[in-house]
Amino acid sequence: MSGVDLSVKIGSLVLQNPVMLASGTVGYGNEISEYTDLSKIGGIVTKSVSLHPRKGNPPTRITETASGMLNAIGLANVGLEEFIKTKIPFLKNLDSTLICNIAASSIEEYVECTKALDSEETVKAFEINVSCPNVKDGGLIFGNDVNNVRKITAKVRAVTNKPIIIKLSPNTASIKDFAQAAKDEGADAVSAINTLVGTAFDIYTKKPKIKNITGGLSGPAIKPVALAKVLEISRNVDIPIIGIGGIMNWKDAVEFMICGATAIQLGTVNFINPNASEEIIEGLKNYCLETNLSKISDLTGSYLI
Repeated sequence: MSGVDLSVKIGSLVLQNPVMLASGTVGYGNEISEYTDLSKIGGIVTKSVSLHPRKGNPPTRITETASGMLNAIGLANVGLEEFIKTKIPFLKNLDSTLICNIAASSIEEYVECTKALDSEETVKAFEINVSCPNVKDGGLIFGNDVNNVRKITAKVRAVTNKPIIIKLSPNTASIKDFAQAAKDEGADAVSAINTLVGTAFDIYTKKPKIKNITGGLSGPAIKPVALAKVLEISRNVDIPIIGIGGIMNWKDAVEFMICGATAIQLGTVNFINPNASEEIIEGLKNYCLETNLSKISDLTGSYLI
């Protein structure tokens, strides 16, 4: 549609629209490519890549909850070498902006993975996952310590000129401090939020529904929390925010942008409606026309308090 500029900027990264697919919800892109046109999306964040392959946690790893789901996949992935060998060739052919999510169990591992992928032209930016709530090593240990987040950001920044996005944990009292630390050490943006810690029990067996006992809660149930965290960062730290948490339709996406998000990521909705991204992009265009907004970027942080 003419007259609407949907492009957004995250550091030096320009996305054709603010809609991104969240890490871990669409695999490496090929899994969802037959259901939706990936060339129309602002960006795809890959499933987490770690230095060595990870089996993840034993099943059961997913269970449905009221207005959401709990998952404890445990960052299962093919590992860096296999990712470069078998996943990058497919991703090269996608006419979409590719952001690589990196997970690690040590600061050195974050650095090594980033360094190895820096020369891959297909990878346009890195999302550094310092906040996964369902892995025993790393995960929340990094995400809940502001000094670790500071250290990881600085070390990763030293080995790449590509945009760096730090994915923040909501399981902390003051998310703005973590966003400030990321900014101070050269991060281009933050993703907010990762999943909340949750659990669920079977009332007859009295056992946890997830083998890991706790998992990451995602879906519409966490949206109000995610909005509040995005707003907290937006009001205190001058850094682009990628909003994540229970976005199911274009109205949710608009709400996140009003609260301060430059772009948004879709997660749980991909399991329910793999074509949600295209529908949301269309909805955002129509909203801009309806409200006489020529640039969607003007929506970011337009809240009135």
